[in-house]
Amino acid sequence: MTTYDDRASLNDPTATVDRVRGSVESVIEGKPEVVRLALTVLLAEGHLLIEDVPGVGKTMLAKALARSIDCSVRRIQFTPDLLPSDITGVSIWDQQRREFEFKPGAIFAQIVIGDEINRASPKTQSALLESMEERQVTIDGLSRELPSPFMVVATQNPVEMEGTYPLPEAQRDRFMARVSVGYPSAEAELRMLDTHGGVSPLEDLQPVAHAHEIVKLVEAVRAIPVAEGVRAYAVALVAATRTHPDLRLGASPRATLHLLRAAKASAALAGREFVLPDDVRDLAVAVLAHRLLPTAQAQLNRRTAEQVVQEILRDTPVPASPRGSFGGSGGVPDRPRGL
Repeated sequence: MTTYDDRASLNDPTATVDRVRGSVESVIEGKPEVVRLALTVLLAEGHLLIEDVPGVGKTMLAKALARSIDCSVRRIQFTPDLLPSDITGVSIWDQQRREFEFKPGAIFAQIVIGDEINRASPKTQSALLESMEERQVTIDGLSRELPSPFMVVATQNPVEMEGTYPLPEAQRDRFMARVSVGYPSAEAELRMLDTHGGVSPLEDLQPVAHAHEIVKLVEAVRAIPVAEGVRAYAVALVAATRTHPDLRLGASPRATLHLLRAAKASAALAGREFVLPDDVRDLAVAVLAHRLLPTAQAQLNRRTAEQVVQEILRDTPVPASPRGSFGGSGGVPDRPRGL
């Protein structure tokens, strides 16, 4: 049973986003910025990596987002003995029909929750590469498309934890953003004892948006124009990571695309039909830091990728918000009409 009106939702996309945000925040106490980033990645057609120590609500956040949308959801518990075929699927010989029958794996869902993704072997982790980038799976020479919308929400423990494997660079690059949930405030933790003390709030969580509504919102975000100066600013930030002395691996061109897509979604969530440099600036750490590899000397000096991105943000000039260049409208709209 759903708790929303499909027709009303399509006519008022802002209400759809607000309902999903409110639904997730009813489970994740005191972390509105984390919930907003998760929604940003969803509307930007990206994938989200949630990294933090055990017990802070990583899986709860992923499940709350999945249950708030009326779509197909599959959960994968990554373990050292998980096989690639468990994720992508396998062809099994049917004795009666005398032919192979394809059994879809867990990746064939609209929202896929990968729990503790870095506890699986690198070979199994790599089974997600094609699906995350091309939104299809190729098995036995046949490519099968994945449903839309499609989003992987993966959780992982810090690499220093026992029994973990670091994610390959190619897979980290396919995640649009990385977020850390962090410990809740004392007030939020007290409220959590009341709401989570008896039964899990996930049990009462009902879908508040349909999958086709999310597809419509994604299409709206995709159509948001980006001014030349803002695009140049995003390129400058990414290019600076490739020449920084503290990094042995900078961000890829895919990172630039992800940064602009996320900036569009952030602008839409703010109710704007145009992207500001601040949208790019605010998302730079979440989108870029997990793709970067510090040098050995930087690691000895305890320099993190996040610190390097913050330094690049300080050193890169921010362009003025150009007026009159947003989709030929003649200026910034007086009244926001976005999401």
